[in-house]
Amino acid sequence: MANITAQMVKELREMTGAGMMDCKSALTETNGDMEAAVDLLRKKGLSKAAKKAGRVAAEGLIGVWSDGPKAAVVEVNSETDFVARNDQFQGLVKLVAHVAFKTGDDVAAILAGPASPQSSVADAIASAVATIGEHMSLRRAAVIAVSDGVVGSYMHNQIEPGLGKIGVLVGLESTGSKDELAALGRLVAMHVAAANPQALDASGLDPVVVAREKAILAEKNAGKPENVIAKIVESGMKTYAKEVCLLDQVYIHDTGKSVAQALKEAEAKVGAPIKLTAFVRFGLGEGIEKAENDFAAEVAAQAGIQS
Repeated sequence: MANITAQMVKELREMTGAGMMDCKSALTETNGDMEAAVDLLRKKGLSKAAKKAGRVAAEGLIGVWSDGPKAAVVEVNSETDFVARNDQFQGLVKLVAHVAFKTGDDVAAILAGPASPQSSVADAIASAVATIGEHMSLRRAAVIAVSDGVVGSYMHNQIEPGLGKIGVLVGLESTGSKDELAALGRLVAMHVAAANPQALDASGLDPVVVAREKAILAEKNAGKPENVIAKIVESGMKTYAKEVCLLDQVYIHDTGKSVAQALKEAEAKVGAPIKLTAFVRFGLGEGIEKAENDFAAEVAAQAGIQS
């Protein structure tokens, strides 16, 4: 029997895109014959993953894994929304979220993390690609943890616990009641899902965005005295903060208060001061260029009809 080396397995994986264990098994079955192993994987339908890697994957699921003072959110993409209803894909997203919870938010580290004692998350994704027949990828991940408190979460368009289309995490630090904090965290996370803030407060805004907003306000009031323009810009930026900064936004659950005011009011119920430390919001496919096909033109082209 041929000695199957790690280099041989690596080479076969690069050639076929199949999982590590599938490559090792194929090489073992073919006594180390690389060409025969490729053919065997093709026959088993396991060499499709690499060929699908160039396709746009903008569908899929957001996954959340949380436990008290820590939580992780991930985005795993597929080519079609249909795959999101596949049990194997849902299990894969839950697995990825759990590994992210333990590993952190670095995508490379998550992919290298263990899916089982014998395989990595990258192997699990490659196996799912081969089985389901669509390109899939782990796009991003985020982890929030607090020293004492709760990381609240909310999943919009949830299809299974912890799986959906918009996932939100909110870090709340407090020595107060953890049950009350969890309930509050979910409400604030719902607000984030709906209001889509850009930063926690004004200090967290992108300086480029701030500069652009100030320039627009100044240009709109060109010709006025400099001191007047300065006051208009200052006032306008406060209004802008109320629109895009979480703590300054009008709280969707009580429009008579800002989020900061709602948190302050909740301290009596929680039994201690509350600090909102961080938040993250993942919307499925946001920022991905989706291919838009002209179906009528495609059919006409296939039929040889010229417009």
